[in-house]
Amino acid sequence: MPSKNTVCLWYERDALEAAQFYAKIFPDSKVGAVHRAPGDYPSGKEGNVLTVEFTVAGIPCLGLNGGPQFKHSEAFSFQISTEDQEETDRLWNAIISNGGQASACGWCKDKWGLSWQITPRALMEAISDPDRAAAKRAFEAMMEMGKIDIAKIEKARRG
Repeated sequence: MPSKNTVCLWYERDALEAAQFYAKIFPDSKVGAVHRAPGDYPSGKEGNVLTVEFTVAGIPCLGLNGGPQFKHSEAFSFQISTEDQEETDRLWNAIISNGGQASACGWCKDKWGLSWQITPRALMEAISDPDRAAAKRAFEAMMEMGKIDIAKIEKARRG
């Protein structure tokens, strides 16, 4: 049964390529139906990909090849929780090495401009530590990072 709530992501023309990339790197992700234009239209030809149904980390999405009018922004991002440094590195590096861009505090953008927060669970535990001084040290360490370094977060947390 289709989900009642699907995230629609606007792409200029690369929705299928993006969906295939996400399905390759994120667990619990896949490409579903690809819907093509049944005829020519003002900005395209019969057979062009119009929309792509896909799942990213269990979240149903629809990629819409809508043209250049709208761009992704940091106002929307996927936050992906990671279990360890290996998973953090794998996801972050996959996004960056595929034409993406590093940012701060665990954020990065893929080559289509979609923002991702690659967030180790250890980071969230550290910045919500009941010991507020430990949480502050971990938070301050995070503020100096691009990709999150769990060992540095844990060291800061311990003081």
